[in-house]
Amino acid sequence: MNAISAATVLPHDVEQALLVGRVWRKLATPTGELEGPCVVLVRKGEVLDITASAPTTADLFEREDLVAFARSVSGESLGSVHKLVEATLRPGSTDEPRLLAPSDVQAIKACGVTFAVSLIERVIEEQAGGDPAKAQEVRETIAATIGTDLSKVRPGSDAATKLKAELERRGAWSQYMEVGIGPDAEVFSKSQPMSAVGLGADVGLLAASSWNNPEPEIVLAVNSRGEIVGATLGNDVNLRDIEGRSALLLGKCKDNNASCAIGPFVRLFDDTFDLDTVRQTSVSLRVDGADDDFVLEGVSHMSEISRDPQDLVSQTCGAHHQYPDGFMLFLGTMFSPIKDRDTPGGGFTHHLGDTVTISTRELGALVNTVQLSVEIAPWTFGVRALYRNLAQRGLMHAA
Repeated sequence: MNAISAATVLPHDVEQALLVGRVWRKLATPTGELEGPCVVLVRKGEVLDITASAPTTADLFEREDLVAFARSVSGESLGSVHKLVEATLRPGSTDEPRLLAPSDVQAIKACGVTFAVSLIERVIEEQAGGDPAKAQEVRETIAATIGTDLSKVRPGSDAATKLKAELERRGAWSQYMEVGIGPDAEVFSKSQPMSAVGLGADVGLLAASSWNNPEPEIVLAVNSRGEIVGATLGNDVNLRDIEGRSALLLGKCKDNNASCAIGPFVRLFDDTFDLDTVRQTSVSLRVDGADDDFVLEGVSHMSEISRDPQDLVSQTCGAHHQYPDGFMLFLGTMFSPIKDRDTPGGGFTHHLGDTVTISTRELGALVNTVQLSVEIAPWTFGVRALYRNLAQRGLMHAA
């Protein structure tokens, strides 16, 4: 297994990056000691608690002067970001601040079928009825039937319309083709506000699933005005057999305890990092097995996405749908691993204890361990708990 350290978790240019995160830490209040989530800013490698100025990351992302504010705001120093990451990754550490997911009250949305490779795999899941043993046979049949490179087809174009008509004639059309090359993107609710887990946390699977995989993705941070203010990494944990049985089971497949990981930080857009950087970045995935020495590696190039990130944001919010607290948007993945693990032709599925590392040079690395959702600590700290906690700390005030 690759050694995980602060150096591998942080962006390669961390000294220049403006990073926003959340930590859980012990606090001294007028009524005694209290624990709670705090908004932190990483500037030149130093971690600053800025909760007094921005009680939530949603509040922070609403600022019209966000970058200027981030470069000048003062806060309580929590020391080096390297030490914070090391404490987060250290097993059993409870006294030191630990990183949480960098989102809080924002909605958590996700886009599906935005890469041609994942489009084909979704069709395979559907036609295999969620049975991994049938996947290879279906994969070969689909490749022979389609006979075209879907990555070259622009969604909603005349060419896409003609291809749809031809596939319908052959009886090969699918609901996944509709959102993959049709005019309308698939946008769904991945998880609930406050439910995402962060760096070093366990991610959860349902025990009923025997065919599942990580989905490494870029996640955009978007404010209530529809402005993209930064980006981070995410794992849109996927249960292939359950979704393959029926797309109407997407909620059961996607939204479970600890099934959404985001982090380690949101990197703000500025003169060193912007949406064009995201468009050209590459996302790496590595899975290390805890019980079988299995290793899975791959790279996804954002330049191969079929829908531009700005278009996906516009399809998510606008006159048709508002998000007053902003939202986090998973952009989709091209990863649907097919490397055999347990049996020849059986493809990939997780084992409990797998370590999943999702990384880019500009955003660092998101590292999580796979467990069952029912064996991970229940999610209990929601939006009401957050506001009660902030009120106890005297941080509830009008924006």
